[in-house]
Amino acid sequence: MKTLVVGLGNPILGDDGVGWKVAEELQKSGNLPADVDVICLALGGISLMEALEGYQKAILIDAIQTSQAPIGSVSAFNLEGMSNPFLGHLSSAHDTSLQNALRIGRDLGVQLPAEIIVIAIEAEKVYEFSEELSPPVLAAVPLAVEWVEKLIHGQEGRAE
Repeated sequence: MKTLVVGLGNPILGDDGVGWKVAEELQKSGNLPADVDVICLALGGISLMEALEGYQKAILIDAIQTSQAPIGSVSAFNLEGMSNPFLGHLSSAHDTSLQNALRIGRDLGVQLPAEIIVIAIEAEKVYEFSEELSPPVLAAVPLAVEWVEKLIHGQEGRAE
């Protein structure tokens, strides 16, 4: 199954760069099958939808701020199960939500993933210029990498 892993965020805005960090660690691991591609993006909406074209499965990794979980908490859910389509980088202030972009793409006949999973890391500092992650978010990176690897290899494991 052709899979795309996308690290979302901005690597110069502190914790907002955690998606990129997880994607970079996945690339370094050498534990990815040949049918898995890993990229980093800063845009959601239509640009993100276009990047998903031609893949059967997508795993999106992003920082979120819900204030409902401790900083550094990792969660995973299907895109369809998101209660707020504007969390993280799945949308853009000058664009639309990823969910709307996917609907439009499918209506136009674009081949898009049947399964899109979001790995979200609760973040704290996403608007401060820094290339460093806060300690709890940095500590969450190995767990997020593990979850993505389990999803790629077809294991049902979810973090505790």
